[in-house]
Amino acid sequence: MPEVAMILAAGRGKRMRPLTDTTPKPLLPVCGEPLLGRHLRRLRNAGIQRVVVNGAWLKAQIEAYVTGRDWGMEVIFSPEPPGGLETAGGIVRALPWLGERPFIVVNGDVWTDFDFASLPDQVEAAHLVLVSSPPHNPHGDFGLENGKVLPEGPYTFAGISVLSPALFAGLDDRPAPLAPLLRSAMARGAVTGRLHEGIWHDVGTPERLRDLEKRLGCA
Repeated sequence: MPEVAMILAAGRGKRMRPLTDTTPKPLLPVCGEPLLGRHLRRLRNAGIQRVVVNGAWLKAQIEAYVTGRDWGMEVIFSPEPPGGLETAGGIVRALPWLGERPFIVVNGDVWTDFDFASLPDQVEAAHLVLVSSPPHNPHGDFGLENGKVLPEGPYTFAGISVLSPALFAGLDDRPAPLAPLLRSAMARGAVTGRLHEGIWHDVGTPERLRDLEKRLGCA
């Protein structure tokens, strides 16, 4: 397992409005615990030594949350401009803290029981965690065959991955999406993956947040 991780927490969360008008989506609580706090706690428990958290929308709240507590590991805040840098741009900006070895990346707005300690510490370009596609993404994102991720297929990207710094070679921290980089690496067979069959929720709307809390028994 890698020793460094990044949590993506810079999104605006428009579909979660009005909740995200005053609170960044990763700080919304599920059963009383902010999504971001749960990720940090579980990454620490898995053995992660350093976590970088980015922020753009209401970033002062995120910075105060991650820097105002003792997480039992090094936590670094990576600020972005108000509009954010998209996924690839945000990761590129954080690369000086992420180091030269593969690192874990987790979307700040997912809730899952996935075991971070099971992730590989060596990848060619990337290793993606996939899930069976939920109703809001019925056609899926990627395929999976013999441990290799394919550019099309029935599975949804879980927002959990191990990425190599080499994936971002030659890029600067201008706004840029991650998907084109992954698809290019898939075309040369450099992306491995696995299917997670446990609990996974993309907390993308107030309705999905309520559904998750009902499932967990705390609604």
